[in-house]
Amino acid sequence: MTAGGVGIAISRQTGRPDKTDKTNINQDIRAKEVRVIDPEGNQVGILPTYRALAAAADFGLDLVEISPNANPPVCKIMDYGRYKYELVKKKQEAKKKQSTFQVKEIKVRPKTSDHDLSVKIDHIIKFIGKKDKVKVTVVFRGREITLTQLGRELLDKIVSSTSEIAVVEQTPRFEGRAMIMILAPK
Repeated sequence: MTAGGVGIAISRQTGRPDKTDKTNINQDIRAKEVRVIDPEGNQVGILPTYRALAAAADFGLDLVEISPNANPPVCKIMDYGRYKYELVKKKQEAKKKQSTFQVKEIKVRPKTSDHDLSVKIDHIIKFIGKKDKVKVTVVFRGREITLTQLGRELLDKIVSSTSEIAVVEQTPRFEGRAMIMILAPK
């Protein structure tokens, strides 16, 4: 259930926001018994929550609920601040490694002159050099729709000019009154 279409999960029992993304630590753990893992990763066993909290205090660390849905819940004795810091770092590292690209569009007409076409090809090469995909569209207006062979030849000329750095990801096909092809970096 969401509040006002905003996307906040609301608990049906209490009417308050759910704490599904919040990790329970120390006094927030509500289970009577928990399976405890010590800071070195060894299983201590199933202990009452108050004894697990005392064991965490002996280490000078926090008791963190790792797997709340298990029966009994699994808790690890660790430094919670460091754990949160490492999670943030992992997210940042994953985001850094994520490859992003855009789809740039180049539009030409069936009777585009050679010079104009060479300028468009230079733009395509620049876009491909930046690791972006390029959508090449040949637009047919009015009676030009009968010149589909010219449009296909134009796209073939573009493919041959960019073959060293680009591959055809989507072969030429019609969408309405336009012939579309997509080029991607090699």
